[in-house]
Amino acid sequence: MRRSCSTVIVKPHCSHFRRTNRKRLLNGGKTGNSMGVMRKATFLAVLMMISGLAGCFGGDEDENSEEIVAVFTYSPATNIRAGQTIDFDARDSLPSGVALTYKWDFDGDNSIDATGRNADWSYPEVGEYTVELIVSDGSMSQSTTKTLTIVDATALPPTAEITSFSSEEDCEGEDVDEGNHIHIWICDFDKSNSDRNADGETNVELDASESTSGSGDDYISKYHWDLDLEFDADGDGDSTNDNDLEGETVEWKDLSPGEYEVGLTITNGKGLTDSDDIKVHVSYAGYWLDFQMGGNNSGDPVELDFEFTVHYDQDIGNTIRKAVGELTYPKIDSDCTDITPGEGNNCRAKLDLHAFNEEDDEATNTSNTGLDQRNDGDCNSDDNDCVHLTLSSYLFTDSESDSTYGDGEWTMKIRNNRVNDLHVESLVIRLVYK
Repeated sequence: MRRSCSTVIVKPHCSHFRRTNRKRLLNGGKTGNSMGVMRKATFLAVLMMISGLAGCFGGDEDENSEEIVAVFTYSPATNIRAGQTIDFDARDSLPSGVALTYKWDFDGDNSIDATGRNADWSYPEVGEYTVELIVSDGSMSQSTTKTLTIVDATALPPTAEITSFSSEEDCEGEDVDEGNHIHIWICDFDKSNSDRNADGETNVELDASESTSGSGDDYISKYHWDLDLEFDADGDGDSTNDNDLEGETVEWKDLSPGEYEVGLTITNGKGLTDSDDIKVHVSYAGYWLDFQMGGNNSGDPVELDFEFTVHYDQDIGNTIRKAVGELTYPKIDSDCTDITPGEGNNCRAKLDLHAFNEEDDEATNTSNTGLDQRNDGDCNSDDNDCVHLTLSSYLFTDSESDSTYGDGEWTMKIRNNRVNDLHVESLVIRLVYK
């Protein structure tokens, strides 16, 4: 136990001095001497300081003691059959680099069945058994328990299967590729001009109905869905076996654009288990239609900001494929007035897209795209300019290179450097995760 010196207050007790002798000692033998008063104060201060520090010396052993943490794994970890040898391993117990002892109780009878960091055991009968590991450094100990399910040696395992599917079409009516994954498009066709955030949520149905129990006379008793294979929600040391949702078919709610991986674990009537996992991709398109863009009347360009969030994390597999801004506007606004006669058509519009990361560093823009080259996509180039700004996944990586900008909160700006205002036909922001 650590001692807290700051909370120790010990008052000096000097009752073994006779009153007159104590007074004489503290006053230097002279009653009323001011120097004696100072000595008295100093003496008392020293006594209190020494008393207050009592117990704080020689405490290095307690300070340096590390917490004991008992941890063990076993193999096989699932579908353990009667009579099968199980290998137990306590190598992950803490602290490392310290001489520890290990004691194992495999049948819950509070007696030691084996010692050592590694041990093996088998159970002849079907049932549930509690295994306890006790780890000690000679002065302190800590224990942990796990419950093992032993199944019949002849039982057949189930087969877990998550049904894959995709949206029939993306937001432009194009077919979406199918495969061993789930790919959903969120289509926000009529974004408000007062809400310039490219975000949305959707629900995804997860279906395990094609899973099988293993034999005709068996059944599936449990369907457990783990919605985050990187996070150990139940704290059992395994991040892939959490029970976030339960059921043959479940609804996963409120998914935002991104890339996810989910797991399914099923258990049949004999107690055998099987698992499956699948990637879930949620892509997004937001549409802003028919809005006004002001003109540059003050010497500074007019800008409209549109925000979007990008995920690029290779460690957890959440990586955007690309983000795209698509701007369509008339080459000449219908109510434009040429305010500089004789200097050409001042009404010829030119709007540009500029992309900035969350540090406000500009990554790329369309300003170098000539007026005769603004016909991206399915553009009615007779009347409109169409400029697309594509941000590849490389831009969102986090490296030392000056050409990468990281993920997070990004801004797509529409910029008007010209004097005349303009009625914009549309801006589309796409976040593609598959």
